[in-house]
Amino acid sequence: MAQLVELRSIDVVPDEERHGTAFSQFTLWLGANLQITAVVTGALAVVFGGDVVWSVVGLLLGNLLGGAVMALHSAQGPKLGLPQMIQSRAQFGVRGAVVPLLLVIVMYVGFFASGSVLAGQAVGELTHTDDTTGIVVFAAVTAVMATAGYRVIHTLGRVASVVCALAFVYLAVRLLDRADTAALLHDAHFSLPMFLLAMSLSASWQLAFGPYVADYSRYLPRTTSTKATFWWTLSGSVLGSQWSMTFGVLVAATAGETFLDSQVGYVVALGGTGLAASFFSFVIALGKLTVNVLNTYGGFMSMVTSVSGFRGQRRLSRAGRAAYIGLVMVAGTAVALLGKDSFLSSFKDFLLFLLTFFTPWSAINLVDYYLISRERYDLAALADPHGRYGAWRWDALAVYAAGLLAQLPFLATSFYTGPLVDPLGGADISWIVGLAVPALLYWLVARRNTVAGPNPERGASPSAVETAAP
Repeated sequence: MAQLVELRSIDVVPDEERHGTAFSQFTLWLGANLQITAVVTGALAVVFGGDVVWSVVGLLLGNLLGGAVMALHSAQGPKLGLPQMIQSRAQFGVRGAVVPLLLVIVMYVGFFASGSVLAGQAVGELTHTDDTTGIVVFAAVTAVMATAGYRVIHTLGRVASVVCALAFVYLAVRLLDRADTAALLHDAHFSLPMFLLAMSLSASWQLAFGPYVADYSRYLPRTTSTKATFWWTLSGSVLGSQWSMTFGVLVAATAGETFLDSQVGYVVALGGTGLAASFFSFVIALGKLTVNVLNTYGGFMSMVTSVSGFRGQRRLSRAGRAAYIGLVMVAGTAVALLGKDSFLSSFKDFLLFLLTFFTPWSAINLVDYYLISRERYDLAALADPHGRYGAWRWDALAVYAAGLLAQLPFLATSFYTGPLVDPLGGADISWIVGLAVPALLYWLVARRNTVAGPNPERGASPSAVETAAP
């Protein structure tokens, strides 16, 4: 019988343990996106001033662009058999990768917290307790599922994709029955800043999956088509997120303050009362459980990767695995309890904050993997700070810093607005700059290093590396 509790962490998955098909990525990412936080993300496009028509179009474009980047990361999993962030050692060095890793861990804790706030409301309704109790109970269940690991996570995704899809179809019918659809579609007024905000919200949603998406494709057989992994991941993630976000746009446009006062309460009430209300509370909790297990599992992976870069540890005991997952759970739960009363106002800025830090990482990782190394890494050297990739790659870290700084003039948040935002009519295009600038700079730096030859202090450049046997 297949091992239910996963034993591997950041070590390479050998060919004899590979299993599944690329379609598993569709069900996992569909289920992970059919959930209440995606609904809230879509609603923000209207809450902050957009209309229905152009908000939906902007969200779709952002989902497609951000989803394409995310799916390119997913396609790395079957080829390398490694978690996503350990691959960053090829760009930043075995120890230098800790820089983006620390930011990734902050992301996981933040998403765990935001998901727990909304799921806690649903669990509180189901258990007839309060939000605080609901948050704590939900966090504990999440930790147990994440500890079980890869197989359980994919099983959860398959269940959630079916249950949540059926629930959202029903909710959409109920919502459209109440809404004056013709009036909403007629009231279309294009505003470039609001359109770009909608794009940024959905693009950041997709790009935030980038640092862990290959974690859930790394067990696929090495022979799995890169195109199949890409398209099944992209279609599941974009379909689920666009479905949820469009629902959020319509809810915000029709319900207004009623939705803002209680996001979970409104959606549950839309589904019905009595047993129906209990069912939709369960659906909300299930959707959030799916994605929060991903956040917890990814946080555990990133913490192990960070520590192992300095200690050299590659395998974990079950107790060690549980301890790392417990740390993510405790930190995320604490943030959720502290921020549960100001969720909506802080969530937009959190999404845009994440976008600022992860677009340069995505750009560097993808340029290196697809254009410089051409999908070939020395897997053994990823664990050796004295090997090909060295301990610290200062040139790549400098490019990453340049990518962060390049975004600041174009960034618009409640706590900082760049000087070029007003000339652009208030539009935030920082994420576009954050992809383009580091992609070009890293390509130039990596090509220069290839021509110059290996640097003896940091090992051979990634472009000179052949794939090692797993």
